[in-house]
Amino acid sequence: MDTSRFVTDVAIIGGCGRVGLPLGLAFAARGLSVVLCDVNGVAVDLVNAGRMPFAEPGADELLPSVLASGALRATVDPSCVSESEHLVVVVGTPVDEHLSPDVTAVSTALERYAPFLRPGHFVALRSTVYPGVTAMAERLIAGLGLPDVDVAFCPERIAEGRALVELFELPQIVGGRTPRAFARAATLFRSLTPQIVPLTPEEAELAKLFTNSWRYIKFAAANQFWMIANDSGLDFERVRQAIRYDYPRAADLPGPGFAAGPCLFKDTMQLAAFNGNNFPLGHSAMLVNEGLPNYVVARLEERFDLSTMRVGILGMAFKGGSDDPRESLAYRLRKILLLKAAAVLCADPFVDDQRLVPHERVLADAELLVIAAPHEQYRDLPAATPVIDIWGLTGRGVLI
Repeated sequence: MDTSRFVTDVAIIGGCGRVGLPLGLAFAARGLSVVLCDVNGVAVDLVNAGRMPFAEPGADELLPSVLASGALRATVDPSCVSESEHLVVVVGTPVDEHLSPDVTAVSTALERYAPFLRPGHFVALRSTVYPGVTAMAERLIAGLGLPDVDVAFCPERIAEGRALVELFELPQIVGGRTPRAFARAATLFRSLTPQIVPLTPEEAELAKLFTNSWRYIKFAAANQFWMIANDSGLDFERVRQAIRYDYPRAADLPGPGFAAGPCLFKDTMQLAAFNGNNFPLGHSAMLVNEGLPNYVVARLEERFDLSTMRVGILGMAFKGGSDDPRESLAYRLRKILLLKAAAVLCADPFVDDQRLVPHERVLADAELLVIAAPHEQYRDLPAATPVIDIWGLTGRGVLI
């Protein structure tokens, strides 16, 4: 197999997004030459100017360095893949309005870049998909009639905000159907981490869905426990801390909070759809987690006359310390409160949204505060205004 024609090590399709860009930075930091391929021209221009399109710890310092060294560049030109030996596909795989997987972004990306594939290319799918999508990609690429093109599934495993730590620390699952496909994938990802976990593509696809569904179900269990304690007039955080104290078997019991974002919910629904919608545990978790804003508002209505109150929502990102508002349940909370309260004011130090107002205005005008994302900035809030803190961030308990 001749790979001498390639002049770049890695091309990342979807390379300026929240998964692709940290991966590209990590490869470049390890000495590989990387081109980021993306259809978002604004993001491409930002990256080439040395500016991150989103927040990721460590990236602001690393990006200018790898640009200056020539190890990394970004482009909207799809022909860039023809010069790169390894193609890594990192595109969004949402669920549609029927909660069915929508993997058209994967096939669309492959079709967009297919004219530029060459003999000897290696293609790694990194997007979270259900079992069978890698096989679909293999068939699509085989239909091009190109020799020596290998395909593997290598799921991303990072958490936003820890990408440039976890890419170098976490084992990489590699699903290769042939020994050569596995070997090429393992060689590529060993440049980041020494630990490679071999699976078939279908096993690897299922492993990623199980991982995210397990986390989603754990969060649902914690939220259900919190509601039970709350309905009994008890502080769940006191109970949780007692359970976990010097008791390793309960150490992973999370606290309550809005379990949302661009991954956990939709991947649980992907798994349900893959199994013929026979996943009652996953669907129950969805009802608990997605219904949490409704529960919070119902409890507030028991304590306050919301129709006469100005309510402030602090934090609109899907999790603490993030600037990512995708699928954030803070927006569902806002929508419900707009129907119930006299006024709703929302603030977030990281999220860019014209509907938000300054933090100081929320503190000055709101008669009731709800922490929807546990940003560290909210740890010390004024005691004069009632604060609803299901996260336990303020240390005042989680009973509402």
